[in-house]
Amino acid sequence: MCAAVRRLRKQLGRRGVFLLLVGIGKTCWGVSFLVDPPSAQGLELLTQFCSLRHWSWLWIVCGTVTSLSAFLRVGRDGFGFLAALIPPTVWALAYTVAVISGDYSRGGFVAVWYATSHIGVIMWAATVPEYSVPPASRPARRGKAA
Repeated sequence: MCAAVRRLRKQLGRRGVFLLLVGIGKTCWGVSFLVDPPSAQGLELLTQFCSLRHWSWLWIVCGTVTSLSAFLRVGRDGFGFLAALIPPTVWALAYTVAVISGDYSRGGFVAVWYATSHIGVIMWAATVPEYSVPPASRPARRGKAA
């Protein structure tokens, strides 16, 4: 089992592991909307078009694309990061509109949470190189008194 996990981790690399974890999480989040939809408070912008059960497919499809992108080479995995950004961006926008319209005062905090904990982290991870080496430390100079 450990050898298989090591092989998978080596194949995926750092970016792939991130995409796989985020993709699985987004897919599970979407499935939860199918199984037992939560309150739609703050999401009226979305529910005016269709129910949260329908919106769950946004999370499921984007999560699946994100997970599958984990197995692509670096440089070809950008679509996975883009797919990972879509659902939290839509949710943050819906909560922001709910705050502005006065429908859900708590929505501003939820929107900031989506913007930082989801969108910000995904955007940061998209810029992380697969392999990076920290700069070599400079040897201390000897013989000079400060």
